[in-house]
Amino acid sequence: MTSTPRSTGLGRPFWSLWSSSSLSNLADGVLKVALPLAALRFTDAPLLIAGVSLALTLPWLLFALPAGALADRLDRRRVMLAANTVRAVLAALLALSLLTGLGGIWALYAAALCVGVTETLYDTSAQSILPQLVPRERLDHANGRLHATEMAMNQFVGPPLGGFLVAAGLALSLAAPAALWLVAVGALLLVRGRFRVERERPTTLRADIAEGLRYLWRHRLLRAFAAMVGLSNFGTSAVFAVFVLYAVGPDSPMGLSEPAYGLLLTTTALGIILGSLAAAGAVRLLRRSWALRASSVAFVALVGVPALTANPYVIGAGFFAGGVGIAVWNVITVSLRQRITPDRMLGRLNSGYRLLAWGTMPLGAAAGGAVAQFAGLTWVFVSMAALTAVIPVWLLFIGDADMDRAEAAGTR
Repeated sequence: MTSTPRSTGLGRPFWSLWSSSSLSNLADGVLKVALPLAALRFTDAPLLIAGVSLALTLPWLLFALPAGALADRLDRRRVMLAANTVRAVLAALLALSLLTGLGGIWALYAAALCVGVTETLYDTSAQSILPQLVPRERLDHANGRLHATEMAMNQFVGPPLGGFLVAAGLALSLAAPAALWLVAVGALLLVRGRFRVERERPTTLRADIAEGLRYLWRHRLLRAFAAMVGLSNFGTSAVFAVFVLYAVGPDSPMGLSEPAYGLLLTTTALGIILGSLAAAGAVRLLRRSWALRASSVAFVALVGVPALTANPYVIGAGFFAGGVGIAVWNVITVSLRQRITPDRMLGRLNSGYRLLAWGTMPLGAAAGGAVAQFAGLTWVFVSMAALTAVIPVWLLFIGDADMDRAEAAGTR
């Protein structure tokens, strides 16, 4: 269907993609800590602080479907190049506005919203291009390596680096992601080949989106997994939209400094790194169904532990367990999705999946801000733990045979 380079192993094109993705995710990790900490310079209102996370994730609700259709229409590598270039320019402009004193909370919202739009394009194309770079039987291995490094940069290296950069200078913490995204563009330019899926007949963008949604809606297994991730992301977004108020400052329950807050978030990243590398072993030991069930229990720990204690070591342990669960879940479900779905529809399937799975994030951020504002921070953690506890119960009705049948049908 496409004239793309392939390899019996992962190959040089994959490692060029890996390098670009690592740099992009390092920039993401710095920015996701820098933006809420920057917002603290302008306000301490929970709703306004949560607004930053809302603006950053809202495009997954509003723009995910067009992003998937474009990933199936355009050259996926070129979409990724354009998205990172735009993100670099946006971050540089925001740094300049804050350096000159022209920035404020609304400038943070605007920049977060625009970066979120480009993120939908980049991430959808990045997941869809992978089966064009490596054989499908190597997808577990490729996704594990890619996911481990992405999370290492996004959550292990990026957050503490973001905390230190904010302490050194607010504008510096926003200029650094701009530079990283530009270097990531250079790494992706090393990937050669054509990554536009051939189309049998011309169609409209609306028709493409509708076809992808129908495919997802009619596929019971993919639909269920998307809904579960949506519940989990709603809960985690609600918690982390306001967690900075619980953790940072002398008057907060945890009393952490800005760099210490960044370090606390790395416990999740450490769990994700180890979980990504251990996912294949977990599947061999537990089978996919029980590995997913164990992962979903860890989701509950991730959002619920702060309701029980303000001890950073106990919370860090809960974050670590949640990180392991996130990684194992993602490696299993992303590889399954890539194997089941025809290449010509993978972009739209990924975007429809993420509309359900990630479109809940801005809703969760808004809910977290509202609950914290009117009921208190503790109720955010309690209510979101109760919500995510639905997932391990739901998974009792999905077994290995269901996944095996879906894969067999996808290969015919």
